[in-house]
Amino acid sequence: MNTKQFSGVYTALVTPLLEESVDYASLEKLVEFQIGNGISGLVSVGTTGESPTLSPAEHLDVVRKTVEFAAGRVPVFAGTGSNNTAEAVTYTREADAAGATGMLQVAPYYNKPSQEGLFFHFSAVAEVTEKPIMLYSIPGRCGIDISVSVCRRLRDKYPHVSIMKEAGGSCDRVGQLRKELGDDYTVLSGDDSLTLPFMAAGADGVVSVASNYFPAEVSRMVRAALDNDFIAAQADHLRFFSFFKDIFIEPNPVPIKRVMAAAGLIASDAVRLPLAPLSLVNADHIEALVARLPRPQGL
Repeated sequence: MNTKQFSGVYTALVTPLLEESVDYASLEKLVEFQIGNGISGLVSVGTTGESPTLSPAEHLDVVRKTVEFAAGRVPVFAGTGSNNTAEAVTYTREADAAGATGMLQVAPYYNKPSQEGLFFHFSAVAEVTEKPIMLYSIPGRCGIDISVSVCRRLRDKYPHVSIMKEAGGSCDRVGQLRKELGDDYTVLSGDDSLTLPFMAAGADGVVSVASNYFPAEVSRMVRAALDNDFIAAQADHLRFFSFFKDIFIEPNPVPIKRVMAAAGLIASDAVRLPLAPLSLVNADHIEALVARLPRPQGL
């Protein structure tokens, strides 16, 4: 399987919300904005998409609608992970049937399985789909990482498990993945501010929150790095670095939703509890930051 087709920028889409429902009109508008501005692909219903507070029916409906709105123009990876293996298997089957290009599988959170438990958990998911699986290692949220040895065992047994969204914050880890798993294994940064350092260490792109608002600009930076033009890539990295960092000034996706709603990309910055609206002091900070940056291409 050529997973290098999944290099570049994959936007971790927000899920636009109204008071009690998903705002599918805003979701369609957002998908069009992303595709029109050169994004490589989309990730539906990950953490940025508020997967913890969508109902199972909403979760799958958002995946279906994202696939429908994308209409085959870019790959759509569906967040189908869980700390309950049976639930992850069910979501994966349903997202596969809905036409998702591939699946995003986060490390099981809270119950903190052993590395052997991780291997069997992801194996159970890999058994029910032949579509690409993107593992997601984020120890800051899950309390564990997915070891390089588990990645290698999974890839050797299931060739479609050959993508990693790496959010552990370590360039050394990226280098280790690249060295031990080879050039045919795709590594994507899970942190916008680390995209360029990770690509210098061998990563192939990013699953980006910032590209919800700056799809063309993040794509330009990553494309330059893929072309080994690190001088141009660094210029964009530094230009947008404060934005990359400060959209996490409060829990994701609270700040990015505020920015997007202010720009008219989505109708509301609503989030679901236990997330809370952006504080007034941080809202002022974000608005001042955005005002200093160039307006996104396409807006």
